Amino acid sequence: MTHSAGTFGSPPAIGHWTPTGAPPSDTPEAFRSAVGDLRSPVVIVRAGTGFAVARGGSAALGAQPGAKDGYPIAAYLPPLPPEQLGDPSFLRDQSLRYPYMTGAMANGIASVEIVEAMSRAGMLGSFGAAGQSLERIGAAIDRLKANLGTAPYCVNLIHSPNEPAHEMATAELLLKKGTLLVEASAYLDLTPAIVRYRAAGFRRDATGAAVPTNRVIAKISRVEVATKFLSPPPEKILRELVAAGHITEQQAVLAAQFPVADDVTVEADSGGHTDNRPAITLLPTILALRDRLQAQFQYAIPPRVGLAGGIATPASVAGAFAMGAAFVVTGSVNQACVESGSSDPVRKMLAEAGQADVTMAPAADMFEMGVKLQVLKRGTMFAMRAQKLFDLYRGYTSWEAIPEAERVQVEKTHLRATFQDVWALTREFWAKREPGQLQRAEADPRHRMALVFRWYLGLSSRWANAGEPGRQVDYQVWCGPAMGAFNEWAKGSHLEHPKNRTVVGVALNLLYGACVVTRRAALRQQGVNLPDGCFPLAPLATDEVAARLRA
Repeated sequence: MTHSAGTFGSPPAIGHWTPTGAPPSDTPEAFRSAVGDLRSPVVIVRAGTGFAVARGGSAALGAQPGAKDGYPIAAYLPPLPPEQLGDPSFLRDQSLRYPYMTGAMANGIASVEIVEAMSRAGMLGSFGAAGQSLERIGAAIDRLKANLGTAPYCVNLIHSPNEPAHEMATAELLLKKGTLLVEASAYLDLTPAIVRYRAAGFRRDATGAAVPTNRVIAKISRVEVATKFLSPPPEKILRELVAAGHITEQQAVLAAQFPVADDVTVEADSGGHTDNRPAITLLPTILALRDRLQAQFQYAIPPRVGLAGGIATPASVAGAFAMGAAFVVTGSVNQACVESGSSDPVRKMLAEAGQADVTMAPAADMFEMGVKLQVLKRGTMFAMRAQKLFDLYRGYTSWEAIPEAERVQVEKTHLRATFQDVWALTREFWAKREPGQLQRAEADPRHRMALVFRWYLGLSSRWANAGEPGRQVDYQVWCGPAMGAFNEWAKGSHLEHPKNRTVVGVALNLLYGACVVTRRAALRQQGVNLPDGCFPLAPLATDEVAARLRA
């Protein structure tokens, strides 16, 4: 089989290859084997009117005008194991093998099982603590510490503008449990909770150098928020924390020498909380911002910038690293894996989703602010029903002010109970979680209405996680268009079925495939454009892809 050098000719040869044994091979199998062997270099030669893979022999670079035997070298690929895709300092500081992270999905969807599996495979997992009680978060951390020992893991700390006391209590718990790495998400501004967590970990080592024990990876999608995390914490917040006895004077001084976050994750068009920003414009913008702030503050270790949102295929992973990402973060695709805290019905829904099967809906945690998140719309009516509740909240000052026909409809379809019955359940919840919310509700009927509506929005995610049979039309499933892209790539392979999807199997296939895509691009840039059949692009069994990465 001959692969044509192209109608318009080829670039000059970069050298000359002399065989010592077998001649070069031009079969698709030979190309797939060579390109897929990531830890070995590849030499592509011109053979006749096409290209072939050199096997064995010796190569000489540069023009070889007197050479008679052998073949002109058309392209060369250096080894490219996935460990080399991102920033080596990120791997070093986080004690990882691969520049790959699974992001936190709230309510334990990003489960302890996901975090443990990722850590054991040399990657990083973030536990979905948002929406969880302090008791559940504490139990999850205890299990991670017991099962992983000193291996890396991460826990989510989410911005909770409507529950600042719970956010601070979560930060206190993380400090008490000795959690050394936090993924900060959904922040609109810096809060005392995240600054306290960061600053409370500073100390001086034996040489007197400042050491940041508590590390932060901040998930951001706006320049103004990224600026805050890539800058030292505000003096005002540090002073308040010192005055309250939360940090020492020395910790405040040391914290002012470092950015709030060691790393930031650029969150593009992701599931859940998102600004729907395109990665191809957002990542370069944040990289440039990082460079400007690094020049301004001269940090000893420049903050790294990763990418999340749309990371679902080998091409998207390769594209992220090609644009300069230090690491990648996956989200939606992990929810369909067997280790996730979701349910089998939801995993099936996700595995059948296309890229257009998503929409925006009101968020439970920032309902009154009108903040929206990205959810699955195929197979569920949650988005439409949640929007109905927000429209009622925006249009009326209390539940009683809503026309009776509307109230009856909401009680029948959304609440499946009377407003007063749901309010009784809501009161019980907030009495334990944050009693101040009840005081506001007693004084403000509109806030009481919001809390009842948030009851529906909050439970809709839990119904999905539990696979509640009678509530499937109300399932709230956080999902971005990445899910559809992954399903299209997985079609026809073992990964098409959710029962075969494991977070490690998915991760290793994405990393391996990204290396193959990167090598293919390098060949194309050298004038060697080969058909799909010459590249191992389809998902592989976990054992096989793991063996190829070890080879």
